[in-house]
Amino acid sequence: MTAAELIRVRLTADQDVFVLRRLGRAAAELAGLDSQDQIRVATALSEAGREVLGPDSTATITLGETELLITLEHAKRSDLAGSEGVTLARRLVDEVTLDEERVTIVKRLRPRLRQAPVEEIRHRLAGLAPVSALEELREQNRELAETLQDVLHLNAELQETNSGVMAMYNQLSAELEETNRGVVALYAELDEKSSQLRESTEARNRFWATVSHELRTPLNSVIGLVRLLIGPGGDPLTEEQAHQVRLIGSSTETLLELVSELLDMAKAESGRLDPQPATVDLVRIADQLHLTMRPTSERAAVVLRHEVAPEAAELYVDEGMLLRILRNLLSNALKFTESGEVRLEARMDDAGREVVITVTDTGIGIGEEHLTRVFEDFYQVPGSLQVRYRGTGLGLPYARRLAEALGGTLELTSTQGEGTTATLRLPHYSGRPELERVLIADDDEVFRAAARRMLHGFAVHVDEAADGSAALDLMAAGAPDVILVDLLMPRVDGYALLQRMAEDAELRGIPVVVVTIAPQRAPDSRPVLSKHGLRREQLLQAIRSARGGKGD
Repeated sequence: MTAAELIRVRLTADQDVFVLRRLGRAAAELAGLDSQDQIRVATALSEAGREVLGPDSTATITLGETELLITLEHAKRSDLAGSEGVTLARRLVDEVTLDEERVTIVKRLRPRLRQAPVEEIRHRLAGLAPVSALEELREQNRELAETLQDVLHLNAELQETNSGVMAMYNQLSAELEETNRGVVALYAELDEKSSQLRESTEARNRFWATVSHELRTPLNSVIGLVRLLIGPGGDPLTEEQAHQVRLIGSSTETLLELVSELLDMAKAESGRLDPQPATVDLVRIADQLHLTMRPTSERAAVVLRHEVAPEAAELYVDEGMLLRILRNLLSNALKFTESGEVRLEARMDDAGREVVITVTDTGIGIGEEHLTRVFEDFYQVPGSLQVRYRGTGLGLPYARRLAEALGGTLELTSTQGEGTTATLRLPHYSGRPELERVLIADDDEVFRAAARRMLHGFAVHVDEAADGSAALDLMAAGAPDVILVDLLMPRVDGYALLQRMAEDAELRGIPVVVVTIAPQRAPDSRPVLSKHGLRREQLLQAIRSARGGKGD
């Protein structure tokens, strides 16, 4: 359908504006618009019509396929664009355009509106008699009453919706409160289980320590008696008797070794492995180990060699712990190597932050499926030669714990039938520690101990707090260089701790690294680390980043 003119009226007096308003509403109704849109069109025509009144002004109503178009033609006026009537009309209809001699008002029609035929619309519009001001006022009052009725209806619907929202809010609040009670109960249960686990671990460690201590004396006595029996001052024994006595001595020494390692493991698990670092000459240690372990290698037709690079010759580390690690690795290498060589090498890594010590052998090797399990307590690799030289299954786990206590790592690589390489990485310190004081705010005692080991040599003092409240007390006594914060803690959690630090001018500038059980968003885009699989170098890098590269 092309655009069709419905009616044309003159706009020379106020009475004509009333007529235009009534014609506009009727045209909107016959075009299929709802009552609200009808009122909008009528009001827009009324307001704009008053602005263009004049001796030569006319209004033409046209119906197109998609819009109702009203054109107001008038004598030239330059101030219509900012007039109050045109401004209001723009708020009521879809489009109002102006040029020098006309104002065009557009109200778009929604698709599929039911419209009367054009001829019928023309006929009905032509039949509308001119109206008086009183009649127009009555019509506007009626429209106002209809609008108020619609508003009251909408208000009732809104109140009903609000009631539903409040009911849903109350339900959600009740469910949230119930969930919170469940979380609190679960946390209490977890705390109780953790306490039971700690007590169980402490009881086991006390048992190991007591048993180890009580067994040492009789085992040493048996070893002494064996040496007396087979030594030069003892009575002559037959070959079979000497063999049996040696078996007794060998079994007793193995048992004593197991007891000693159990005692060391108890110390390691109870967190009592406190490194006492000092400057150590790695060349001297390598020479010492070569001298003490060379007889074993000569009997096994194995050559023992060592090489220490000059830049790795000096370490800041606990000498006793380092000796026990290297002795354990060399002992294992010599034990499972029948011929060839065992080599100890030390060098600096490419970044210059770690000393890498490797112990490489040409022995029987370890299958790939056993490489991770050999670090489990009491695990022994199955196989004929392993059975022949069966140990306690505690040496490698203990060596790894010592390496972690020194802030390093211990890993194995191996090819079965070709040999094994144990790689010990220890932090290298060119001078004094980078930081004076680090504070760890975490309720996990195990993680605090692990973090303390990672910070060994990096910080002079490491303070610990089991919750945010204790951390605030420690910071009040003296600000640390950096604080490691767990987000989930009892009493004052990590979020509350960070908020209080932000509100305190003295604490606001303390660098923060968030270390949590799982990566998640931290306030203020702070560095966030996951506790799972956390390595020392990751932690130190995050601390340096939080401090803006200071001390790097």
